[in-house]
Amino acid sequence: MGPSVLLVDDERFARTLYSDYLRASGHDVEVADSTEAALVLLAYRRFDVLVTDVILPGAKDGLELLDAAKHIDPNIGVVVITALDEVAPAVRAIRSGATDYLVKPVTPEALQLAVQRCLATRELLAENLSLRAHIRLFESCQRIAATLDRARLVPLAMEAIASECGARGALLAERTASGNWIYSGTFGLSVDAATPLLEAARPALLALDPAAIQRLALPEGSPLDRALVIPIADESLLGAAVIPVDHEPAAERLARAQLVARHAGLALHNLGRLEEARDLAYVDDLTRLFNTRYLDLTLDREIGGGKPFSVLFLDLDRFKTVNDEHGHLSGSQLLVEVGRVLRSCVRDEDVIARFGGDEYVVVLVGIDAGGGLKVAERIRRAIEDHRFLSREGGRVRITSSVGLASFPEHASTKEELIDMADRAMYRGKRTTRNVVYIASKDLPPVPPGERG
Repeated sequence: MGPSVLLVDDERFARTLYSDYLRASGHDVEVADSTEAALVLLAYRRFDVLVTDVILPGAKDGLELLDAAKHIDPNIGVVVITALDEVAPAVRAIRSGATDYLVKPVTPEALQLAVQRCLATRELLAENLSLRAHIRLFESCQRIAATLDRARLVPLAMEAIASECGARGALLAERTASGNWIYSGTFGLSVDAATPLLEAARPALLALDPAAIQRLALPEGSPLDRALVIPIADESLLGAAVIPVDHEPAAERLARAQLVARHAGLALHNLGRLEEARDLAYVDDLTRLFNTRYLDLTLDREIGGGKPFSVLFLDLDRFKTVNDEHGHLSGSQLLVEVGRVLRSCVRDEDVIARFGGDEYVVVLVGIDAGGGLKVAERIRRAIEDHRFLSREGGRVRITSSVGLASFPEHASTKEELIDMADRAMYRGKRTTRNVVYIASKDLPPVPPGERG
């Protein structure tokens, strides 16, 4: 069927003549004899072109019909025909959005040319809208792919995917290295709504094909009865967007959503690489504990928070003899084992860093000097009681000296905290070793090279 045309004229002869012209050219033509009749047709059917006389019976003329038609469909093409060869109606018609203005008598060629101009203009507008939509999609994908901040990436990507699916919100589930699926954030959904949605999607997630959209029925009582699961992948399956919907989006919109998801996958992949690089920058190569860079960040954060915390400075006693008697490889392995012993003595929120050589620093978050002393003593005993290098058949025993300084009791800057904990530790090295000392102002500085 050809392009649809609505022809409006109060003269039967004109309606018959012009409609015959247009049908002969392959157009699908509907006719009306008044503005009111034309508005009824416009209300239930889409037309590509409106051809209307200016003077029509009833309260509204052809120019008012033009305005009403443009309100219903801004891209409808309009040709105005009249017996009045006057400038004012023509100007008003063009300003109101008419593509052409013809004066009766109208030849078949002139009418056909005017209608073709309307159709060409409408097609151009549609192409422009499509182009603008593709540009917006491209810009959205570029923003997502370039985002390396997880807090911004998740809502940005979920909003774009939900929008392409005509949905109000979406949930991001990420796949862990072990194959589990975890909640990673949402756009447009509350946590209360996201939790059951993730659980409902879990069976589909466990069997998810990285290249295919899964459709699932939601449990009875859910606000919507269905959801889409769109894979988010780059080199491998990284996650999925779970989108509750009230109807199946068109294939074109699903394809656009998948394009957004692929860019989200690229962003998640880049973010993972960045986080790995950041971890390497803050992790000691040998022990896999944090290093001094991360220790600086931790101390800045805790001091900025203003709450009490404690710093333990720990040095292994006579560690050089381990290297001399068992070799440097065994000495390195012992340092790794010390890290494991330290982890077993503190909480997850506490920070352990290798300070250098056989020295370690432990930041006890939210613990004052009294509590820090108990933890320090626990660590000292744990190291004393542990038999190191047992897998290698060595069963080496070693002890440690521990110094303790607390914020804000002993110092208010990170440099002072480390220095005072170091001095307290050195006091133990100069006396009995295998001991814990608390910082005090009268402790002398540590002479270089005297900690072994």
